[in-house]
Amino acid sequence: MADHTSNFVPLNVAVLTVSDTRKSCNDTSGNFLSLSVKEAGHRVNEHLIVRDSIYDIRAAVSRWIADDSISAIIITGGTGFSDRDSTPEAIKPLFDKEVEGFGEIFRLVSYQEIGTSTIQSRCVAGIANRTIIFALPGSTGACKTGWKTLIKEQLDAEHGPCNFVPHIADANECVSRG
Repeated sequence: MADHTSNFVPLNVAVLTVSDTRKSCNDTSGNFLSLSVKEAGHRVNEHLIVRDSIYDIRAAVSRWIADDSISAIIITGGTGFSDRDSTPEAIKPLFDKEVEGFGEIFRLVSYQEIGTSTIQSRCVAGIANRTIIFALPGSTGACKTGWKTLIKEQLDAEHGPCNFVPHIADANECVSRG
């Protein structure tokens, strides 16, 4: 079995808050994600708030996907079932590949915290133009769950046997579990 000895790779990350009501002063979810990204050793290139509109979301995410310096995008908000929740509809057409396991594992972990209410989460992830995109619910608790249990390790080249860094940055490929 191969030895997983990759070095940490600091990534450029964009954070997007999708909300019709949030401003920078009360964006607890987006602020949590930005701070967590920095504490993990990555850079936040931009933290933006857009209204819950397919076209506003898609415009921001498309701009970052086209920017070769952005390796990851983390979105908070717009993943529920209200008439205004449109994040999955905005970003799924942009994916080259969807990461089906992200939503599945998020809901599994979230079930332990909030029970069956987790089925109303339409969080998704995918890769587009070598950029990993994670879309989380808008609550700060959900962002903490997503960051701590999934995203942080998947953006860490030292996490084995696999992480997303080789798919989004120049790094070693993941090793086989043997």
